[in-house]
Amino acid sequence: MNAPSPQRFDVVVDGRRLEAVRYGGDPARAAIVLLHEGLGSVAMWRDFPALLAARTRRAVIAYSRWGYGASEPLEGPRDIRYMHHEGEVVVPALLAQLGLERPVLFGHSDGASIALIAAGSHLGLAAALVLEAPHVFVEDVSVSSIERARVAFSTTNLRQRLARYHDDPEGAFRGWNDVWLDPRFRDWNIEAYADAVTCPVLVIQGDRDEYGTLEQVARIARRIAGAESLIVAGAGHSPHREAPEAVLACVSAFLDARLTVGGG
Repeated sequence: MNAPSPQRFDVVVDGRRLEAVRYGGDPARAAIVLLHEGLGSVAMWRDFPALLAARTRRAVIAYSRWGYGASEPLEGPRDIRYMHHEGEVVVPALLAQLGLERPVLFGHSDGASIALIAAGSHLGLAAALVLEAPHVFVEDVSVSSIERARVAFSTTNLRQRLARYHDDPEGAFRGWNDVWLDPRFRDWNIEAYADAVTCPVLVIQGDRDEYGTLEQVARIARRIAGAESLIVAGAGHSPHREAPEAVLACVSAFLDARLTVGGG
């Protein structure tokens, strides 16, 4: 099936302008909303949204959070509870504004954590969750990798590479990196949100993820009965980029099996 063409638009949510893109799909199927990683954006998803829409025959919507991509830039440092605010306030408001009832929330890294917070704090918000490389607690491996990213931002061309995807690469990087390396953030933990999740859940993790271990998957599975998982051999933090066919096939099969056409 040919990939659908993108429809690009802006939306104002929580008082801030956000860039978004939509790929069309079967209106009888629950749409998929993509929530990007800590340094992600609409552009950083590359061709994955179009491939996902074609494979699942569902509409796919992606947006750049405040301070990312071509969305409104940050006005100062991020609050250490930025993921809580995004999941509890911004995501529900965005879905309401776009008229999306019970979509599939597909989050990557920080976006997966935000999806879990959103579904755990708003009963019935999501038809299903796809959590790729999620964080539910802070691990030493995460902090070490994020510390290395800070060094790379100052000593390599990382800033220039991020400028291809963000209007304000400095703000996008600092807004993510400074929070994760804040000593107060070491106690961050969102496992309790999983206790309230009742929709189908698929967790995807690379077995060579440099930002988290398989304990993240295990802790989610212990709290969400029936949660399914895909462990991608040889993949790091971004299986959808490193092993797209495996991810697309698994996500499509998961949604077909767990959601009914017309009701999800």
